[in-house]
Amino acid sequence: MAFLVILNIFVLLCLMALLYIMQKKHVSFSKRVFTALGIGIVFGFALHFIYGSSSETITQTSDWFNIAGSGYVKFLQMVVMPLVFISILGAFTKLKLTSNIGKISSLIIGILIATTAVAAAVGIASALAFDLQAVQVDHGSAEASRGAELEQKSQDMEAKTLPQQVVELLPGNPFLDFTGARPTSTIAVVIFAAILGMAYLGVKKKQPEQAELFKKLVDAVYAIIMRVVTLILRLTPYGVLAIMTNTIATSDLDSIVKLGKFVIASYAALIVMFIIHLLLITFSGLNPVTYVKKVLPVLIFAFTSRSSAGALPLNIKTQRSLGVPEGIANFAGSFGLSIGQNGCAGIYPAMLAIMIAPTIGQNPLDPSFLVTVVAVVAISSFGVAGVGGGATFAALLVLSALNMPVALAGLLISVEPLIDMGRTALNVSGSMTSGLITSKVTKELETDTYQDRTNIIEAEV
Repeated sequence: MAFLVILNIFVLLCLMALLYIMQKKHVSFSKRVFTALGIGIVFGFALHFIYGSSSETITQTSDWFNIAGSGYVKFLQMVVMPLVFISILGAFTKLKLTSNIGKISSLIIGILIATTAVAAAVGIASALAFDLQAVQVDHGSAEASRGAELEQKSQDMEAKTLPQQVVELLPGNPFLDFTGARPTSTIAVVIFAAILGMAYLGVKKKQPEQAELFKKLVDAVYAIIMRVVTLILRLTPYGVLAIMTNTIATSDLDSIVKLGKFVIASYAALIVMFIIHLLLITFSGLNPVTYVKKVLPVLIFAFTSRSSAGALPLNIKTQRSLGVPEGIANFAGSFGLSIGQNGCAGIYPAMLAIMIAPTIGQNPLDPSFLVTVVAVVAISSFGVAGVGGGATFAALLVLSALNMPVALAGLLISVEPLIDMGRTALNVSGSMTSGLITSKVTKELETDTYQDRTNIIEAEV
């Protein structure tokens, strides 16, 4: 191993030691996460400018840094499927939810789909305002390779009719879906857990003793899973530091500068949609400033990890700190992984559709076309994977439905990681917003908990 690589690893370990000292001094969780983010950005830029993003030193250094960064994300992904399953099932065993569980789940899904439609409209407006067109992007070898890959995936999807794609959402083999083997595995696990939950409600009426035994078993498993989650979340500052350092150090800054217009347009849309989340919270009678302060840690993690699924444990814990009942938090967090992701399934495919439209002779300002894009985006937002690649899956669905060349979606490959960071954070905010508003509408929100700004996740991690 080269001396410079060893030196870089030593510096990272020193920075992690600093975070550990902050933990021992009982510095709040959110402050440690913010510190890790800031240090990671500075350290990443330093590595980038000293060695260059494509140098052998950076490549080797990145591999070692991935032990902490990618390793942390893998730990989170490890617990995602069990957590999704037990969270949905646990929601059914909560006595408080059994009488209105249909209303709650409908509200959450409705809010997720509605906000995704709004996100699509925001994405369209941003693309039009910045005059984004696919023909403006340079076609390099990387873009061509990515385009060919997307075309192949699109052909595989087009081989199935819409009814067949709907059937794909169902859990034919739930044990296979627990492995995450399919793009629709998450929604399949949600459906499987919901079926078991409804069966529990039926047994509860006719065989209360067996139902009570099942409830205790579910509660016990849930407690164990959440304990595992807590242990993993304690590693968050270290994971954020390594992930952010790697992201900055390996980014192609020249390509980002060339595609700066697309990056700015994307983040403008993401920021506008986040403001809409805050407006929805305000209209529901809650203080948006309190919301922002409590959700920042989970949004930062989602931003750096680019994994909505990986952020699920922190998502649920954050909703609890907002006063959202446990059952609703479980529903909103789990549903938000595969239904109505505002960033990946809303803004992104809508912007791509507007960018690509002129290449096929379609007027992007045609009202009927715009309405069609919003409708297709909303409908296609079911079953989008909550892990890396979810945005690509959503884009393929939307562009294929609109008969557009999916290969052109590969033109943004060089800035894809940078844009995906913001999209993922918005996805997580959307799921938390749906849980918060649903709690408020059903009058189950613990208002005192929401208003208590000291009751945040650092008390537990």
